Amino acid sequence: MQYSVRIAAIDRTARSGAVLHLLQMFAIAGGGALGALSRFWVSNGVYGLFGRDFPWGTLVVNVLGSFAMGFLFVLLLERSMMSPELRAALLVGFLGSFTTFSTFSLETLTLMQQGEMSRALLNIAVSVLVCLLACWIGLVAGRAL
Repeated sequence: MQYSVRIAAIDRTARSGAVLHLLQMFAIAGGGALGALSRFWVSNGVYGLFGRDFPWGTLVVNVLGSFAMGFLFVLLLERSMMSPELRAALLVGFLGSFTTFSTFSLETLTLMQQGEMSRALLNIAVSVLVCLLACWIGLVAGRAL
């Protein structure tokens, strides 16, 4: 009898873990959808303002995403202010699809292929330095709360 009770308890724990894992996956998928849409809206809005002769939209998205990653890292992981599902939705899902390093790479290579080496190098330097700075500011801001 004790053996079957233990197995039932282990089975309930396993099912509970599977349900939580499934909820986390749905949270990531939902966050990813919202992040992708936000990336589209923000980058197109920026391109509408400044034009497409420099990858301003991607740069703005990456800077905002880097700041948000630093800030939310402090609030969600260092301070554990939200559930694991919400943390996954925001950090993995939303920010994972919002930030656009792959697009940054392609746009930089395109500038190089077009002979715009100075613009390509400027994009590399500004993107890396400003995103690192934005992430650090996000960490500082999160810790200051």
